[in-house]
Amino acid sequence: MRIVTERNNQRLFRVAWSVLKQREEAEDVVQSTYMRGFAAIGSFAGRSSLSTWLTRIAINEALGRARAAQRRRRRLDATSVVDLNDYRNSLMRGSMQGDKPDAELARGQIRAMMEAAIERLPQEFRTVFVLREVEGLSVEETAALLAIAPATVKTRCLRARRRLQQLLAPDLRSALTGSFPFAGADCNALTERVLAHWCP
Repeated sequence: MRIVTERNNQRLFRVAWSVLKQREEAEDVVQSTYMRGFAAIGSFAGRSSLSTWLTRIAINEALGRARAAQRRRRRLDATSVVDLNDYRNSLMRGSMQGDKPDAELARGQIRAMMEAAIERLPQEFRTVFVLREVEGLSVEETAALLAIAPATVKTRCLRARRRLQQLLAPDLRSALTGSFPFAGADCNALTERVLAHWCP
């Protein structure tokens, strides 16, 4: 289980974030994906890779949470409710910037700019873009995961790139590789939570 989680944490987190745009929610989706996946491992037929199967579970989980959140938002008066998640995220971003060397700080700022620009993409463009450009999946893999035609993947990715080009200078595109990091302590903590549940 440890190997499975360590190999898939980053991809699952990125795809969940692409739908939900909230780090904590995305982490919850990843954990829930493993719980559902490991509980249903007997139904895994092997027609696709385990990573692809888990990614599909994560996408479904994230989309379900997004729909539920949308229903909740409709019931609330948007003008009278403070979005505490946005406030907390702003505080967290501020608290994580300490004294860093200039180059590392610059890379962090570029990543933040990229993430903010990608966050502004429509959800269907954002998910395709993250899977293709950040995760490096093929057109066919992305199409299979999202249950859409390969031509639709290509179109959405192209439109996402065009929108990002309007927001960012071309030299910032090289910062994508390190965007949305989910490794180190975060990755290990999630792995330990999953293992604690399944291997007490």
